[in-house]
Amino acid sequence: MRIAVLTDIHGNLPALEAVLADIDKRGDIEHIYCLGDMLAIGYETNRILELLFGREDILMITGNHDEAVLALSGQETYPESHQNERAHHQWIADRTDPGYLDKIHKLPRQIFQQIEGHAVLFTHYHISHDKATAHISEDPFSRIVKPSLESLELLFQEQTDTELICFGHHHPLHHFRNNRSIFLNPGSLGCQPKPAAPYAIVDIKEEIKIKLTAVLYDNRSFLEGYERLKVPERDIILKIFHGGQLQK
Repeated sequence: MRIAVLTDIHGNLPALEAVLADIDKRGDIEHIYCLGDMLAIGYETNRILELLFGREDILMITGNHDEAVLALSGQETYPESHQNERAHHQWIADRTDPGYLDKIHKLPRQIFQQIEGHAVLFTHYHISHDKATAHISEDPFSRIVKPSLESLELLFQEQTDTELICFGHHHPLHHFRNNRSIFLNPGSLGCQPKPAAPYAIVDIKEEIKIKLTAVLYDNRSFLEGYERLKVPERDIILKIFHGGQLQK
């Protein structure tokens, strides 16, 4: 079975469109797994969700930004750890179709599957068993660790029988393996310092083989849209999450 793994779209419509077009052009991807944080940072929320929920070959899970936006939309407790993003998240929540928010609310946090005899976990990031169902205000996702084999082995140490662990949350690429597991984060699809949207192609047969790829796309109009729409926290977003590309 050949699957595509993508994560952290963060409201970047042209990046998602480029990746989906690349996947469709290939014609050999049987399923797509989207590992959360579809929302926030970027602003093209409704079109992003229209594309994702409109396909039958995508399974999605929620990430911390998705759940923080849901908390605001439902007038629930908002996480203290996200207070710096609250105005931005409220702006996103106010502009998102309630029907899509309801669909996101019904998504799982994790998917565990047996694929071609291999145990595979799809998660936004590590969640300890005691926080598996905790509300986002309780910060269920573990602290980010540096991208190294040693750090990820320790972080996912309870996943002793899982051969492939796919995750996102931390935006840089992670691709490590030991004699037990492969740890794969293809990198944030929508938040990169250049107009290249990464995702992973995973062949799962007798062995598991990973191909990392990135699709070039035109993001100038998207980046200019932050100012046009007066997106809250746009200056810091453009600097930190998009590498200040408009200033280059």
